Amino acid sequence: MKDLVRPARLAPGARVAVVAPSGPVAEERLQAGLDVLRGWDLDPRAAPHVLDRHGTLGHLAGTDADRAADLQRAWCDPAVDAVICARGGYGAQRMVDLLDWDAMRAAGPKVFVGFSDATTLHEAFAVRLGLVTLYGPVAGGDLAKDARAQDHLKATLFAPETVRTLTSSGIGLAPGRARGVTLGGCLTLLATGQGTPHTRPGARGGLLLLEDVGEQPYRVDRTLTHLLRTGWLDGVAGVALGSWDRCGPYEHLRPVLADRLGGLGVPVVEELGFGHCEGALTVPFGVHAELDADAGTLTLDEPALR
Repeated sequence: MKDLVRPARLAPGARVAVVAPSGPVAEERLQAGLDVLRGWDLDPRAAPHVLDRHGTLGHLAGTDADRAADLQRAWCDPAVDAVICARGGYGAQRMVDLLDWDAMRAAGPKVFVGFSDATTLHEAFAVRLGLVTLYGPVAGGDLAKDARAQDHLKATLFAPETVRTLTSSGIGLAPGRARGVTLGGCLTLLATGQGTPHTRPGARGGLLLLEDVGEQPYRVDRTLTHLLRTGWLDGVAGVALGSWDRCGPYEHLRPVLADRLGGLGVPVVEELGFGHCEGALTVPFGVHAELDADAGTLTLDEPALR
């Protein structure tokens, strides 16, 4: 797995573009998130279509073309230092093919933050731009109400050397220690991205971070089985599991995770605290790290941002 470029950390006064590549965002939540960013001495700017709603498809924040244009315009604007998603939902897979990746590559590296449906974009930024990205809270979610999530995201953006170790609140599903490059995101988005030009062909040599929301245990089983059958998990170095909100009682889901992942013969850590959960941690994708299932830690070799 090739080395990816780490963007520069943010400094007070940095301009942050907020875009909605997926589902629609409530204006009051967006404004609350923008206030948080302003409180960090950042200069957040909402993209022109961030509050749009698709005329006939209510699950989308505006048309595919407008959502793509907002993201590309923000990324290619030399005054913008970071791009943060307004929310998840669904829709990134519909607009990712509309982006001009050559133009975005020419614009150079900058910080990208998002989670859930943004998994599609995290993969694309890795494959097409060779860039480290941050899987973390969105501006129009519950950021304003979640002090722990705020603190960890802020530290990652401004002082990433202070948050190089993430510690699990659970126990390891499979013991051991492994090294690799972090990747991952929402399980369903990773699986449904297979075969597209924006998703890497496999997780070989990687430390795979997985989470999901609203998927019953049998559906998690089906998706993991698909990744196993396609060979996408062949050679993965280790697995770290985040939240599984609304995926059924965890005592029912845990045996599925153990059954499907235990046969990989690699360390598996659960409850690492990222994803769809209160106090969600920000995790970088594309950095070298060590996963210690016995200690329940993921330790980055270097800060997420330079």
